[in-house]
Amino acid sequence: MRDDVAWLAGLSPWPEDGFGLERMRALLAALDDPQLQFPAVHVVGTNGKSTATVLVEQVLLAEGLSVGSTISPHVRAWEERLRLDGRAGDLPAALRRVRPAAEESGATQFETLTAAALAAFADAQVDVAVVEAGLGGRFDATNVLRSRVVLLTNVGLEHTDVLGDTVEAIATEKLAVVHTDDTIVILPDDTLRPFVLRGSIRLGGAREAAAAFVGHPVDLPEGVSLPGRLERRPGEIRDGAHNPDGVKWLSTHLPAADYTICASILGDKDVDLMLRRLATMGSRFVATTSSNARSLPAADLAESAGQYFSNVEAVEDPVAALGRAHALGEPVLVTGSLYLLADLEVADRR
Repeated sequence: MRDDVAWLAGLSPWPEDGFGLERMRALLAALDDPQLQFPAVHVVGTNGKSTATVLVEQVLLAEGLSVGSTISPHVRAWEERLRLDGRAGDLPAALRRVRPAAEESGATQFETLTAAALAAFADAQVDVAVVEAGLGGRFDATNVLRSRVVLLTNVGLEHTDVLGDTVEAIATEKLAVVHTDDTIVILPDDTLRPFVLRGSIRLGGAREAAAAFVGHPVDLPEGVSLPGRLERRPGEIRDGAHNPDGVKWLSTHLPAADYTICASILGDKDVDLMLRRLATMGSRFVATTSSNARSLPAADLAESAGQYFSNVEAVEDPVAALGRAHALGEPVLVTGSLYLLADLEVADRR
């Protein structure tokens, strides 16, 4: 029922008493520790986690395994977060199962959602779970798994107030999810080897992570896509690149064109660096504001963008901003925040 999803949406996303695993462990114990019922591929990193999670999921499904997976954040609906065998699971039912224990433990939104997914996987008797971490690793709610493989997609300067202000510190926090020496850790490159304290090491990405789990080479499927990740629409592309590394990746994968950029950016990001990199993709910029409380006001974002773009406008309402961007010239690139994409999706459904 939708009221269970509405209850989830109303939970606090941030712990009042700081990050830690005590609430999560208490919640899972009340649910008979579902996370111990299956092995896992744990996906951590700064960018690209959701896409990597779904790629690994699809490979393992092609291998004949039953797979549960969970990604975050969502763009279109909360139901995107819980997947069983490549399709949306019954999120309301999963939430109803965990709600009493979640309320008793004072679990956060992400802790509740993660517990619901893990319980659903156990109920479905999956062969493997592919789980995307939320924030960091060491104190993330997902750091409770029996991980056979850990995939680190990349490391960038993100959430420095929580994870540390150097790449080394952030890598250490993310790789703290590796608990046993027989876990296979898949790294994007050699520079991160010094931060792996346990486990055997391989280099690669989603293909190598799936291969490590099944024990033989595999091929990646074609045509795998997610909402808000290079999502093509008539006259526009939507991508939730929300930090400098995400924008850098986007700049190398976006079809060449002079884009009109419609963007909202959270105030705790490196806004100037993001704008500088976005300016390589187009000369027109429409600043707007997402519903997230940390989103920069459109006027402030426009002021910062003025030094990088020849044509800058501020339109506070996201729907109106997108319309104005199309009027200025297609193709339009909608980016800067997954919260902006989610706001537009909500508006599309009205």
